[in-house]
Amino acid sequence: MKQTIFSTAHLTTRSASLGIALALNFAALASAAAAPGAHGPNGEHLDAPSSGSGSGLARLPDGSVQVPMLAQRRMAIRTAMAHEGEAHATVELPGRIVMDPNAGGRVQPVHGGRIEPGPAGLPVAGQAVQRGEVLAYVQHHAEPYARAAQQAQLAELRSNRALAAKRVQRLQSLEGTVPRKEIEAAQAELESLSSREKSIGASLGSREALSAPVAGVVARADAVAGQIVESRDVLFEVIDPGRVLVEATTADPALPAHVGGAFLRGVPGVQLKLLGAARSLRDGVLPLTFRAQPDKAGAAMPLAVGQPVTVVASLDERIKGFVLPAQAVVRNSANEPIVWIKSGAERYIPQPVQYRALDAATVIVTQGLGADNRVVVQGAPLIAQIR
Repeated sequence: MKQTIFSTAHLTTRSASLGIALALNFAALASAAAAPGAHGPNGEHLDAPSSGSGSGLARLPDGSVQVPMLAQRRMAIRTAMAHEGEAHATVELPGRIVMDPNAGGRVQPVHGGRIEPGPAGLPVAGQAVQRGEVLAYVQHHAEPYARAAQQAQLAELRSNRALAAKRVQRLQSLEGTVPRKEIEAAQAELESLSSREKSIGASLGSREALSAPVAGVVARADAVAGQIVESRDVLFEVIDPGRVLVEATTADPALPAHVGGAFLRGVPGVQLKLLGAARSLRDGVLPLTFRAQPDKAGAAMPLAVGQPVTVVASLDERIKGFVLPAQAVVRNSANEPIVWIKSGAERYIPQPVQYRALDAATVIVTQGLGADNRVVVQGAPLIAQIR
């Protein structure tokens, strides 16, 4: 009898366990195969896709970003507490790279003609040349009527020279009976006719040598063999790549008196020295001239004549703000400058800010940050790409 009771209780417990397992499996299958629009007991959509990604990276509905610790290590994200300080105010000026007139020059023919290669051929852009090196020749060609007149004049001069030579020879043979002044006059006339003949003859086949005005690199080459050029056409430009100028413009005539150091935005390794400002407006703006110098003597500067640049000039005015690396400031989808603030172990919040550039690698945030904010100073562009 006891054995029978034990078996019945055991079967009852086993049946209850089996029923619970079947109910759980049924619920799981029901949620997995829920019809469109089905809701769970808490009002959630059972047919909605999962919001998380396999790596755990996700942009939350409030605009913040979730970055797991493992992903933070892989992305090399670094943060730092924002500390308020002071720095010189800066202003951004549009500018362009121009040729230094003392270290560059243009090669132009004085008269028109046909291009002929120089002793070493025609130079190409980027080729190094020395001062006085012949780059090309311009073979002059006169108009047909002018050339015919020159040839006729040359023939006449040759005939007169031959007659003058015979007259001198005859007078010299009669020396002693002919006055000395007649012999000297005949010799002078012969020399004059010979010089005129030589000059006219040289003008018929003359050519102009185009030489490099300075030692440097050919920045522009617009000449090919056989090309017909006019006078004052710019055929070559030669510059010294280590000596270039930057011409910036401003609408404030009082700004040059407050400018200290300067640098080019996006061009590290180049420092600018203010040479002076013009005293007259040009197209409504005031030109400022800077000399570009590499940080290391002899280093090449990645600059080209005519290249548009942005000059960041520091002023004698000081402003307060939070000094951060330039890579800490990125742009959001609305093209607004933002920084990423760490609000938790795996959460980062975008914060719109206003900033000024201090140099090529540092900025100062003037609005949008507080002293208790932990800002992403490395890896901010990678966080901004998370969607």
